[in-house]
Amino acid sequence: MLLLNVVFMLWLHLAHAASIISRSNSYPLNSRSNTLGSKANLIISNEIVSPDGFARSATLAGGTFPGPIIAAKKGEQFAINVVNKLTDDEMFKSTSVHWHGINQNGSNYADGVSFVTQCPIAQNHSFLYSFNAQNQAGTFWYHSHYSVQQCDGLRGPLIIYDPKDPLSYLYDVDDESTVITLADWYHVVAPVLSHIIGTNANSSLINGLGRYQGGPSSELAVVNVEYGKRYRLRLIAMSCDPSFAFSIDNHNLTIIEADGELTLPLLVDSLQILAGQRYSVVLVANQPVANYWLRALPSTPGLNFNNGQSSAILRYKGAPVADPTTKLGNSTMPLIESNLHALINPGAPGIPEYGKADINLRMVVNSTRGVYSINNASYVPPTVPVLLQILSGAQQATDLLPKGSVYVLGANKVVELTMLAPSIGGPHPIHLHGHSFDVVQSAGNSSFNYVNPVRRDVVSGGLQNQQMVIRWVTDNSGPWFLHCHIDWHLDAGFAVVMAESPSDTQKHIGHIPNAWNELCPTFDSLTPAQIGAQNSYQEAQNISTVLFPNT
Repeated sequence: MLLLNVVFMLWLHLAHAASIISRSNSYPLNSRSNTLGSKANLIISNEIVSPDGFARSATLAGGTFPGPIIAAKKGEQFAINVVNKLTDDEMFKSTSVHWHGINQNGSNYADGVSFVTQCPIAQNHSFLYSFNAQNQAGTFWYHSHYSVQQCDGLRGPLIIYDPKDPLSYLYDVDDESTVITLADWYHVVAPVLSHIIGTNANSSLINGLGRYQGGPSSELAVVNVEYGKRYRLRLIAMSCDPSFAFSIDNHNLTIIEADGELTLPLLVDSLQILAGQRYSVVLVANQPVANYWLRALPSTPGLNFNNGQSSAILRYKGAPVADPTTKLGNSTMPLIESNLHALINPGAPGIPEYGKADINLRMVVNSTRGVYSINNASYVPPTVPVLLQILSGAQQATDLLPKGSVYVLGANKVVELTMLAPSIGGPHPIHLHGHSFDVVQSAGNSSFNYVNPVRRDVVSGGLQNQQMVIRWVTDNSGPWFLHCHIDWHLDAGFAVVMAESPSDTQKHIGHIPNAWNELCPTFDSLTPAQIGAQNSYQEAQNISTVLFPNT
């Protein structure tokens, strides 16, 4: 019996060791990441990291880049306590966290948008984000929504698994190891870069690892697969700026989800994914056992695949531990957004004809010397959050700040928004908080689709002289941000607030935690030194002469 116990313990030890080896070779996100549940403390701190071989101080969730996966099952209640332990004077020391793609129906105060739905969380303080994602499931993410702070690293995946996923018959594996994060990375802190008109990333990171031009051959992420199995890869473009052209050498991909909304399966061999967007794609591991390049070429000028830049490794079980030798082929089946169709309850709301919604909005975007405006108003964050203004009695657009940037919408109306792209900086990823929307006209497409368009929460605004048209229903009272998800453009004014039925907001969201009421007095009492990044403009002057005015 003793011998059996010894053998069993030895087997457990070897199995545990094997699992450690397996995990260390697969880098589900990166070798330092962990996974949190729907109820957790999320510590925001400054740490020195070198994801592309260049060491710098960064603003991180959970001490890693990307931050830990927050994983839940459909219907679970979320209670994420964000604890601010930021200390680096070169960066912002307050924070807020947005749960991208979560509609926050009835919990607008937990949307995490600084100066729209809350004041930032001050240094050495915390705030409990409590919300229910209700019937939502799919691929989401979280990131700072305070100025350009997410560009310094506060970004991470949020996955809601559906045990009854109607497309589960298409894949065998869907876990931490199949979450694929795509990100841009900067060697200069974001508050400095935000003063420069036109700034580019130094590298691209896949699952938190990458290389930069002229830098060392630092570690690359590895995605392990086994021949014959089918994998649901959850792609998340947690980007401050560029879009990515994603592909895997010698493999096709079947798209089954866009931004938390299931789609009819669509076979592609490459796809463009814009900042903030997500796709689930099914990869069938049906190629010869070998190593293959997994590629995410950013739209950033000058970046490429040289020396493994913008790349990771797809490694079949049994393949040698070595860099791939595969070549990038010509894409013959690229994703065209208008070919995507919603799987569940397809069809845009309202009368299926252009301009026949209850509320028809037209927004013209312009850019002058790097400053963006929508219908001639450039968004500047108010000192009092829009939600607090509404709860304090402001109801009309003329009473709400910032002037010209708040659109008041009636309750339970079908809204059709047409946005015309500016002449530069596109394609702009346009994100609406509080809703998914139906893309009845994709930018660059001349036709409309009200029958079965793709439903999502980030859409391409297109290039010059193009327009995109989206529809949604105002069934979620509260102020919701609509903005370009390129952080530098948002910071330069590319945003508006959709205030849905302000007179219903108090009733719709019900009780607001006392801690929310304390955020603004605490933040408003901070000194410039406590806010951080005091010398950012002077530092920017040492880098570039093409600067925004110092305000």
